[in-house]
Amino acid sequence: MKIAIYIRQHSADSEEIMAQLHKLLLPTDVVQIINDSSDGLGSDTEVVLTIGGDGTLLKGITYIQDLEIPILGINAGRLGFLATAHKDRLAEVVRQLRTGEYEIVERSVIEAVYSDTGEPVDEVNFALNEISVTRKNTASMITIDTELGGEFLSSYWADGLIIATPTGSTGYSLSCGGPVIVPTAKNLVITPIAPHNLNARPLVIPEDTEVKLTVSGREQKYLLSMDSHIKTMPNERSISIRKAPFVVKMICLKGDSFVKTLRNKLLWGEDKRNK
Repeated sequence: MKIAIYIRQHSADSEEIMAQLHKLLLPTDVVQIINDSSDGLGSDTEVVLTIGGDGTLLKGITYIQDLEIPILGINAGRLGFLATAHKDRLAEVVRQLRTGEYEIVERSVIEAVYSDTGEPVDEVNFALNEISVTRKNTASMITIDTELGGEFLSSYWADGLIIATPTGSTGYSLSCGGPVIVPTAKNLVITPIAPHNLNARPLVIPEDTEVKLTVSGREQKYLLSMDSHIKTMPNERSISIRKAPFVVKMICLKGDSFVKTLRNKLLWGEDKRNK
């Protein structure tokens, strides 16, 4: 078992987890400790472990990119919706990794390219959760002309627009009124951010639909966010968001499931009458 471990922020919890892993893992198990100054993953890496919260796992995926190495997040943060392995179960986590008693769930990824050239908008141009466009340096709304598969959909007057994967449907999109989509569904959701129109509602589309966005507003630039990676874009450059040609392989430990996580982490269907 060849493991790379990524730690984004050192804290008392993350140091405690590292100390426990040091006792549970063999010296030959860990091939690399990754941090933000690391260049990439070693060629012999079989599993990536992240220590932190969901943001740490999302950052860890940028090191994997299209290598499709399985990843598991050990939660040392707050919510832990994506980083599902609990720090109090590390011995069981390591045992399952050794014996292979886990399931690999493939999660769809989206990418952003320039509409006119098809070139990536940046070195890291993909997202597991969502890609969003938002206003920059202004309190005014922006207008986002949106096309689906070459056909005009709408001009959103809003603070921004989110294109979320099923994985990301429980994040930023959910906070803006979007639906929860199960991870295995082959869909994306378009969710406006604070739209100035009562008819602007989230829209679920097939994942193979290419979404073209053109932004205009009082400022000449807008923000493009790909999970935790942010880039300033000029208004005159349209971008297209589409399904990436690779997936993220997430490790689902025995006994875990999306439904259980939804119920326990987001208190789905919580009702005192059910108790």
